Amino acid sequence: MFLITLFFTGCEFFKGPQPPLARLQNAKDAVARAATFGSIRYAEGTYREAERLMQSGWMEMARQNGRISIFRNYYKADSLLRLAEEVADRGLRKTQDSLNSLDEIVWREIKEYENELHTWRDALDGSLVIYIAERVWSGAELHLRSAKQLARVKEFQEAQIEVVRGKNALTRLGNIISERAGNEAAHLKKWRNWVDEVVERSRREGSYALAVDKVAHRTYLLKNGRTVHKYKSELGYNSANPKLFAGDGATPEGIYKITKVKNGNTKFYRALLLDYPNETDKWQFVENKRKGIISRGSSIGKLIEIHGDGGKGNDWTDGCVALSNSDMDHLFKYVGVGTPVVIVRRYDGDNLE
Repeated sequence: MFLITLFFTGCEFFKGPQPPLARLQNAKDAVARAATFGSIRYAEGTYREAERLMQSGWMEMARQNGRISIFRNYYKADSLLRLAEEVADRGLRKTQDSLNSLDEIVWREIKEYENELHTWRDALDGSLVIYIAERVWSGAELHLRSAKQLARVKEFQEAQIEVVRGKNALTRLGNIISERAGNEAAHLKKWRNWVDEVVERSRREGSYALAVDKVAHRTYLLKNGRTVHKYKSELGYNSANPKLFAGDGATPEGIYKITKVKNGNTKFYRALLLDYPNETDKWQFVENKRKGIISRGSSIGKLIEIHGDGGKGNDWTDGCVALSNSDMDHLFKYVGVGTPVVIVRRYDGDNLE
């Protein structure tokens, strides 16, 4: 009778202490929540401690479950699980503090990088199109977009990596620009001599001539060695380079002459065909192949014109010089077959003013 009374209260079986299942679930939820919000990355030590406490509490609860009910004691398991929940929550707070701090830092870095990128854009827009530089800048802009997307989803370390990659691209861009500036400085005297030669011929013969300054995006109509009209000009999409081969998008540089006047028999309104490639271009083309500057399978190109359909506001041709249709109408009144045309990348003299 004593044993029956011990194990029964009324008609119910005495179950003993109950396992803290709700506490276990709370601990699991707290650890999972911390992991979801990034505690593994931003508060790893605290997260791992919460995870360890939860596992210990869980194991202790399982150990007590294996004992006879009247001897079970879940106090230690409950304490461990309660502590696991507290530590996980503390890790979550640390994570949120870190994320808030990183959010401010990373967005500041992104903004600084964006300003630097825009500064380079302004520099590129203020000069001739350097095709490889444009490609590098576009890659740098892509890194900026990736950094912003990653920062928006709180992937701050990856966002910072994208900023660093973008800045590396801008360093490469700076090297390209510096190299190009040095190259231009080395050729300024040659370009000045070309223009001066054509100006002097126009003065001597009392004839018309054309001079194209690629950097200024201007075509100058000369008469008796003096500028009588200026036209806004658009160039090849790779306008910062001399023309090296067919399809490179560069406008050639040199002294040429008009070989054909196209009035209506061209897809670009009106056109003046130049004698590119001339003998100098052909010699340089062979030399460039010999030196490995261009591939042996390249061809020299042809059909370089001053033509209409300009006025787009950007360099877009395959290597020709484009003027507006009204400017072509004006130009056709003064030039014809045999008119000399000099094209330089930059002219720093006074003869075209």
